[in-house]
Amino acid sequence: MEDVQKHSVHTLIFRSLKRTHDLFVSNQGNLAEIDEKLEKLRRSIKARDSYGLVLDKAGKSSGESRKAATDKPLAITDGSGADIASNAAGGGSGQLTKFNPNGRGVEKPGAPMAIGQTHTSLVRASLPNNGSDKPGNGTTNLQLIPKKAPTIPKPKWHAPWKLSRVISGHSGWVRCIAVEPGNEWFATGAADRVIKIWDLASGKLKLSLTGHVSTVRGLAVSAKHPYLFSCGEDRQVKCWDLEYNKVIRHYHGHLSAVYSLALHPTIDVLATSGRDSTARIWDMRTKANVHTLTGHTNTVASVVAQATNPQIITGSHDSTVRLWDLAAGKSVCTLTNHKKSVRSIVLHPSLYMFASASPDNIKQWRCPEGNFVQNISGHTAIVNCMAANNDGVLVSGGDNGTMFFWDWRTGYNFQRFQAPVQPGSMDSEAGIFAMCFDESGSRLITAEADKTIKVYKEDDEASEESHPVNWRPELLKRRKF
Repeated sequence: MEDVQKHSVHTLIFRSLKRTHDLFVSNQGNLAEIDEKLEKLRRSIKARDSYGLVLDKAGKSSGESRKAATDKPLAITDGSGADIASNAAGGGSGQLTKFNPNGRGVEKPGAPMAIGQTHTSLVRASLPNNGSDKPGNGTTNLQLIPKKAPTIPKPKWHAPWKLSRVISGHSGWVRCIAVEPGNEWFATGAADRVIKIWDLASGKLKLSLTGHVSTVRGLAVSAKHPYLFSCGEDRQVKCWDLEYNKVIRHYHGHLSAVYSLALHPTIDVLATSGRDSTARIWDMRTKANVHTLTGHTNTVASVVAQATNPQIITGSHDSTVRLWDLAAGKSVCTLTNHKKSVRSIVLHPSLYMFASASPDNIKQWRCPEGNFVQNISGHTAIVNCMAANNDGVLVSGGDNGTMFFWDWRTGYNFQRFQAPVQPGSMDSEAGIFAMCFDESGSRLITAEADKTIKVYKEDDEASEESHPVNWRPELLKRRKF
């Protein structure tokens, strides 16, 4: 075989360009000559179409300096030197006044102006007839309206939150919380396999429910029935009748641990998700598995139910968020913006939006198509849980015990702190596993790895003067409100 001669990249590029030039140079003589009259006509039509408002006659001005400045037409020229304004207006009958946007008076007419050069918009405004004008002829005036800079909304002031109460009673990690719709009590589930019901006002234990044989991972209280639903790592989904404090239904079907569950606000269905990479929809009464939502490739850590346009939203360890049509039982949209596992999804209680949390950042979306709104960056830990209230406060809880408080609309972080660990606990027991606001939105309840439940509330003594908003607009941040 013959040795192939190696050339540098520059040599190869030069040869390629030369071959291309030789290929097309012979066709240059076959091109038709440019008709100057047609070119001028084309430019005049283009100018009249694009700059017709500018090329109309400028009306008489009330100031003498402005009148003197408008005695001569302003020439608008293109690269070839042809006078577009005069061609378009039929021999230069149109007059144009160009005002200096920096406020230093009127620029001298007759100076060439490049098309599209000015950064201000010219608006054609009709002036009423006065004594100096001919009756019936409305004059036009060119006014400058500078473009407004994009406005970034200033975050709403929120009072800082402080620890109000620490509730002890579980003998294992507290993994889930659910507040009763009447706002009188709340339930917690933990690694000690017990569901405990606490009085919200006093923090005292009211009831303990036993029946799970492994960690309880999800709880939900029905607003229409006296039912409490629970799921756990024992693959069981249970329905508790709170009038008799016993299990009345089991929902069998999950092949592995069940990590999350949600009740649909308007339909009597229950959504569960877990380690078998599926979310399942159950008929609450008949215990039938209505849909098995498959598509995720890893643990489905969070599931929420949207009331409008019957919809289920799931977040998974495969770094995706999926929106499901509840009627068809099919995936409508898959959001792949996250780069790491999505462990928490929260719906805004009043806006038609939701947020998803991942170690890379928190993202906000608009329902029902899942349109991206904005990134909320700063909480770099593994975010296990989130909660939102009607006042526009978004809270995220990390696996390292950090809590970040955000303004929902702007993503401004107005408070952050490390959750206090119970005396005698190890530093590794500082994780926050679940959180939720009560029905009033004035108290935040967290479930933590130090086996306690903590209740936070707003600081009543704080004001905008004592805790000012230290906010600076981020110009590069994209906003869609």
